[in-house]
Amino acid sequence: MTTTVAAYAAPSAKAPLERTTIERRTVGEHDVLIDIKFAGICHSDIHQARAGWGEAIFPMVPGHEIAGIVEAVGSAVTKFKVGDRVGVGCMVDSCRVCEPCLNGQEQHCVRGNVQTYNGVGKDGEPTYGGYSQKIVVADAFTVRIPEGLSLDVAAPLLCAGITTYSPLKHWGAGPGKQVAVIGLGGLGHMAVKIAHALGAEVTVLSQSLRKKDDGLKLGADHYYATSDPKTFEELAGSFDVILSTVSAPLNFGAYLSLLKTGGALVNVGAPEEPISLNLFSLLGGAKILAGSMIGGIAETQEMLDFCAEHGLGAEIELIEASQINEAYERVDNSDVRYRFVIDTATI
Repeated sequence: MTTTVAAYAAPSAKAPLERTTIERRTVGEHDVLIDIKFAGICHSDIHQARAGWGEAIFPMVPGHEIAGIVEAVGSAVTKFKVGDRVGVGCMVDSCRVCEPCLNGQEQHCVRGNVQTYNGVGKDGEPTYGGYSQKIVVADAFTVRIPEGLSLDVAAPLLCAGITTYSPLKHWGAGPGKQVAVIGLGGLGHMAVKIAHALGAEVTVLSQSLRKKDDGLKLGADHYYATSDPKTFEELAGSFDVILSTVSAPLNFGAYLSLLKTGGALVNVGAPEEPISLNLFSLLGGAKILAGSMIGGIAETQEMLDFCAEHGLGAEIELIEASQINEAYERVDNSDVRYRFVIDTATI
């Protein structure tokens, strides 16, 4: 039997989100019914609700940073029980049989993973995300939130946490490594916390010094303004890894100049506009320009356990559902420190 729940949805591209109701599917034998407690607002929610990345499915219920409590489980579920603290991130299914899926990289499923919202499930129905009261998710795409993390500050980890943890681990951020983080927003502030906890020496590269005090408190060792041309002169050839977390198109050639020989500039931001790049900026110094997209389910669990062990939650501003549209405007204006989280009890 399906369940009708309240949600906030964008009825069309660029339209304000409004309260509505949606149907959640019957709990199957491998499903988990989650009573959502908190849902983070990611910048990608805004891109998609405004169809900024191309075609989108409306009405759209955004939200892929979901934290809640298990309300029911299917007959074949052994991993979770009623009352467990759980989370759901950016995807809710994949083919599960291709090479990336079998290697724990479901985000790179050859047939395409099923997005938590603005996607189409295997049943042919559109997916609806976390700006809602409840969600039904396959147990294989549900993760456990450790007791050491409050659900409200854990919710953003399901995107912002794994999106930064995965590339930092992959590119060897750790003791003796110089790591720079471009941007101190929802993603960037978690990148700073995680890189610091991994043992790297961390530098924030931000447009201005407005958030310098915050950056240093979050774990950065150094903080530079990229609006100052001297920054690029002073830091030339300094970093092993640079993680770009911003969704604006950057002059990647300038940032590549900050890498050591063989260093990597890893991009996790997704600007709506294309960028141009002079390939000589890669050739000199054998530099690497790479991309990274969230992480697999096992790595997401690893990230949550790591964050709990090190006491790393997101810095959040808790809002009511009626404030979602205002929050979108504030994210656009970089007026949040550092992640809006919806108290879904207010839906």
